[in-house]
Amino acid sequence: MTNYAAYFTGKNEAPASSGAATPMRYRLMIVDDEPAILKALTRTFRAEAYEIVTASNGNEALARLREAPAQVIISDYMMPGINGAELLKQVKTLYPDTIRIMLTGHADTGAVMGAINEGAVYKFILKPWNDDDLRVTVSLALEQFDLVQKNRALTQENAKKTKEISALSRLAVSNRSQLGMMLHKKNLLTSAQLQELTRQQGLQKEPLIKILLERGWVTEKSLRKILREDLLVEEVSLAEFRVDTAVTDLIPRGFCEKQLVVPLKLEGRRLLLAVADPMDSGLIDDVRFTAGLDLKVVMADSEAIRAKIAEVYGERGDNLDIRDLATMVGTVDPYEGIEVVIDDVEDVPLDELLASTNDPPAIRLVNAIILEAMRLGASDIHIQPRTKNVVVRLRIDGVLQDKIQIPHALHSPLVSRLKIMAELDISERRRPQDGRLTVKSPLRIVDLRISTLPTINGEKVVMRILDRNSAVLNLVGLGFGDAGLAKVRVMVDKPQGLLLATGPTGSGKTTTLYSLLQANASPAKNYITIEDPVEYYLDNAGQVLVKEKIGLTFPVVLRSILRQDPDVLLIGEIRDLETAEVAFHAALTGHQVLSTLHTNSAMATIARLLDLGLKPFIIASALEGVIAQRLVRRICRHCRQSQPADPATLTRLGPRFRNAPPASFVGAGCVECDGTGYRGRLALYEILLPDEMMRDLIARGASTKELAAHARAGGHESLWEDAWGKVGRGDTTLEEVLRVLGPEPE
Repeated sequence: MTNYAAYFTGKNEAPASSGAATPMRYRLMIVDDEPAILKALTRTFRAEAYEIVTASNGNEALARLREAPAQVIISDYMMPGINGAELLKQVKTLYPDTIRIMLTGHADTGAVMGAINEGAVYKFILKPWNDDDLRVTVSLALEQFDLVQKNRALTQENAKKTKEISALSRLAVSNRSQLGMMLHKKNLLTSAQLQELTRQQGLQKEPLIKILLERGWVTEKSLRKILREDLLVEEVSLAEFRVDTAVTDLIPRGFCEKQLVVPLKLEGRRLLLAVADPMDSGLIDDVRFTAGLDLKVVMADSEAIRAKIAEVYGERGDNLDIRDLATMVGTVDPYEGIEVVIDDVEDVPLDELLASTNDPPAIRLVNAIILEAMRLGASDIHIQPRTKNVVVRLRIDGVLQDKIQIPHALHSPLVSRLKIMAELDISERRRPQDGRLTVKSPLRIVDLRISTLPTINGEKVVMRILDRNSAVLNLVGLGFGDAGLAKVRVMVDKPQGLLLATGPTGSGKTTTLYSLLQANASPAKNYITIEDPVEYYLDNAGQVLVKEKIGLTFPVVLRSILRQDPDVLLIGEIRDLETAEVAFHAALTGHQVLSTLHTNSAMATIARLLDLGLKPFIIASALEGVIAQRLVRRICRHCRQSQPADPATLTRLGPRFRNAPPASFVGAGCVECDGTGYRGRLALYEILLPDEMMRDLIARGASTKELAAHARAGGHESLWEDAWGKVGRGDTTLEEVLRVLGPEPE
């Protein structure tokens, strides 16, 4: 692609390369009746590789254009004879591809706006102009000119390909189907009907089965029965197949519609193909030759095949979905048989990487991916290179979903573009990197935390999406339940001590902490948070962002904050002994401290703190509460329905679910939930509120088993008990509990 930046930076010399095409030299026409203005404008573009043509009036400009058209014309408005608006209107009529710019200082506003509204003017610039702005405007106009030309060429190529496919569809109709002969032998067709069938096929150039079913001489049901029982042809239910988009690229839609076939699945080099007429050997041979694959042929009803074609290829129309992105930005043969292996010692010149990030496809692709993730409410974006292509996966409601497939050719510009946005080193592709960037959309502002990881297929990029405008939920909205909410309020009411939220990454721990922080919020208290990254923005709190690259770590910030006279501290995560010691010291000296820890359960938190190196008596004195949690998908309220529980799932979940099965509900799938049956998420909780006896057990170094036995005796509920209740209320499903918690220990 042309490096348009070179036209206004002065660096217009490209490195020579053997066999490279000579770049196009653009023709720029400048029209003004003042010689001084013409000279000034010419000087503005003296460093660019343009062919500059000047004219002192409209008639002269039209004469020069007749000699050779220009890609861009810059015209003054007030000129003798034909004014600028009239000139540009005529240029639009005569040379519609020329980009038209009006430059003036005292124009008739109504006339100028009329020219703009009529499409005669691409850009309107006031005198005196800024040289850099004018150069950038012209370079962008040239980019638009090139894009229009490329779009026209692609349109012509697309029309040509469409005609070729249509011709192929007509020519590929086979006359070698043995279906008519078989039916004649079974006395289901008379000799006259068979002759008529053959004659009509020759005239209409349609598959034999289409003509046969249109005549109604044999029902499709009876036809399928004969093929299934006498010839042992396998029949399939097409509704059970989810067809990959890469498979549909193997056979054109027009061919499928014409021949009543649909590709279903590719296993190695063997394609599963559903056909309406499995006895058409000519058709099968043509598909085998065209696709270059071995075939496994199965049969299906003709109407089912038409419905499947509409499903997998999409309804005909002009509306494009984000899933069509790969076909908009490029095409690729998904099964070319050659795997691209990235060499660890391969060095791509930095200027090539920089140039690739300026390509409009890379910019549009990055914007489209981020906007689509924001629209769908995704929490993470995964850009994962695979052997055949690159897949963009979005984590929606905690579950990764493949959303976009893009060709490998766009992977390097895509990653480089993201690195530049996050201020990372684009030349470093062998080591992991981390960065941040802020994205502003028309609806909201989000922060992206970017992580890159080198893999054998290329760099994998993961972006965590953090919404600055996310509202902090109140305690009631978190879904603790009455008993759990009572315990949490006791924790929050303690003026000092440590409160911990535990669970794996992405389990909603920070959301819980901010709800606890807001529960008793008061202007009389000093709130300070230390996070990496900052996930919620609070005006009444001093929020500190950890920056480990410059030594601004959790322990360093925490020690400084203790001199800031805090009342409530929120620490993003306790990662090591140093952070833990400072946090517990703050909790023991009159501060309320909230933090997170990565453990599997509330009881395991005690063992984890001991494993970090803390003394048992310190833990017993400072720990005021632990909330262990997980996030499961919530059943869609619009399509929820009762359904008997699956015995196998109950057995796998453990004795609690097996011996006392809860009421079971599922989501049938509707428009509101995009057919998934789930919409949104809710948390499962295990709340540990230490009493004096438990503090004594912790201080004496009791085992986790002893602590768990004492907690159960006091009515402590585990994560599985909370899950059991929420399944019975219809909040979530057994399958979600099994996915998130796994089997309950017996």
